[in-house]
Amino acid sequence: MLLPTDYYLTGGAIAVVATFVALLLVPSLWFDRASRAVITLHRRPVAPTVFTSTATFLLLAVLVATGLYSTADPLENPLPLFVWTLFWVAFTLLQAVVGNLWPWLNPWSGPLAILRRLSGRPIGSEPLARLPDALGYLPAIILFLLFAWYELISLAPEDPPRLAFAVTLYWLGNLAAMILFGEEEWTRRGEPFSVYFRMIGMIAPLQIEPPKSGIWATVRIGWPGQRCVTQDPPPVSAAIFLLLTLGTASFDGFAETFTWLSAIGINPLEFPGRSAVTLPNTFGLIAAPLTLGLVYFVSVFAGAWLAGERDAVRFRLLASHLVYSIIPISVAFHGAHYLSLLLINGQYLYAAISDPFSQGWDLFGTAEWHVTASMLIDIHNVEKLWTAQTAIIAGGHCIGILLAHMIALRHFEKPARATVSQIFLALVMVGYTVFGLWLLSTPTVG
Repeated sequence: MLLPTDYYLTGGAIAVVATFVALLLVPSLWFDRASRAVITLHRRPVAPTVFTSTATFLLLAVLVATGLYSTADPLENPLPLFVWTLFWVAFTLLQAVVGNLWPWLNPWSGPLAILRRLSGRPIGSEPLARLPDALGYLPAIILFLLFAWYELISLAPEDPPRLAFAVTLYWLGNLAAMILFGEEEWTRRGEPFSVYFRMIGMIAPLQIEPPKSGIWATVRIGWPGQRCVTQDPPPVSAAIFLLLTLGTASFDGFAETFTWLSAIGINPLEFPGRSAVTLPNTFGLIAAPLTLGLVYFVSVFAGAWLAGERDAVRFRLLASHLVYSIIPISVAFHGAHYLSLLLINGQYLYAAISDPFSQGWDLFGTAEWHVTASMLIDIHNVEKLWTAQTAIIAGGHCIGILLAHMIALRHFEKPARATVSQIFLALVMVGYTVFGLWLLSTPTVG
């Protein structure tokens, strides 16, 4: 709060506007060439997914055991540190760099393969029932909303025994769904992390497709976000899912501000606890992505209408395709919002892995690690931290502007029409940049 906030907000907005203006000066042919510039490396060895997935499942079983039988302190118990810091924060950011690793590391593929081998039946590969096409990505939307509610609103999301029960229930529920509807179909549009990580991986410069059999895979190297441009438009329900992920991340930061607490009648200086805000925060968690979705679709519709687009089908394809430009913004919000948590709780996890069951062990020589929060109390380190967060927010929006422009060029024959169609969406991105930077600088509780 001692930093020149207005300068950061203005600078971030100018950076996004400048990106949009600069794109107008670049020949459209360059964008077309960039979207097709890919280096393909054939037959690269990768670990079999059945082995890595089984290893992940065994690790998850150990972590659940620590949640039940180790210390109740969430800063010393590995389960909450692993789930909320390593998995939800660090692994999500890793996906945006190296591509979608979830097919190798999800905890279901290995156990299902073992069940198939032991029983001699096609468990999980041959569906017992068909997941209705009309549902689209609705199962993933509902499950992600429940996950967000548990993380942001439930009374004790970091309590190890409760989290162990929630993780176990989640794993069993999705295992049953994969057996019922088939692993491939359920991971495509039912299990939310499979959907989310697949989308996040689309902006990574590396792309590795897991082989159907054997250990040989094809690796592709291209521009960040290249697949967002060349990929076919997703269904509208998939677009809604992605907007949900950004909306919940935004509300996560907004729910802690003095502005929100004052609006729901809570004195921020005498915060009564999570139980007092459960109901209003639940409504807020639902309202945030709905509001974001409304703003997004209205801005896309207004831009397309201004560009002369009148066909409803083409508008739907444009709106669902442009949602890919939201991916770098979602990653930027995720990284900026959780950066300080990653720096602090990452140290706690580093220490906890040496003594997972609080038995006085020192398995990896890190049990005596001294956790420091010096980067949050020294003004010079705080300035560096917030500068990094500002760069992440502004950078994510600039990439989003670039992807939106390249996607629009594929939908409109004339570059001028593509540019006009992006005016309102660009304004929304500028506003969202300022909003994201304001969230980082405004007073918060906790």
